[in-house]
Amino acid sequence: MEIKGEQEFNGPRELLYELLLDPDVLAGALPGVERFEEVGPETYESTMRVGIASVRGTYTGRVEVLEQAPPEAYRLRIDGSGKPGGVRADATVELSENGSGTTMHYRAEVKARGTIARLGGRLLGGVARLLIGQFFKSIEQQVDDRAA
Repeated sequence: MEIKGEQEFNGPRELLYELLLDPDVLAGALPGVERFEEVGPETYESTMRVGIASVRGTYTGRVEVLEQAPPEAYRLRIDGSGKPGGVRADATVELSENGSGTTMHYRAEVKARGTIARLGGRLLGGVARLLIGQFFKSIEQQVDDRAA
């Protein structure tokens, strides 16, 4: 399943790039995160609690930041699992300037397994959009606070 989109931010590209790779910012911005810590260079492990429909549960995961091109782009490899199943994703993030702000373009190829895979793309896509929306709202607040 592919998840893609774009989001506008009212701050400079360099600031957004920095925030999107800051473990403390991510821990506060990702919905349901109980733990998010660096375990190696550009490698993080996390525990998240998701309470949405059949995807409800606690998940552990690993995120690797690859192919960085500051402040323009990076790639992520994400692997997470829990009782309801798991997901593996390869994602790209590209940041472009748009006047005084920044446009973030994101795209992820997501492969689900277990119960999550059986739910189908519609439910999984809906859960992903909800979590992404909550994440962006938190990041927007961080950008606004730091750009002011």
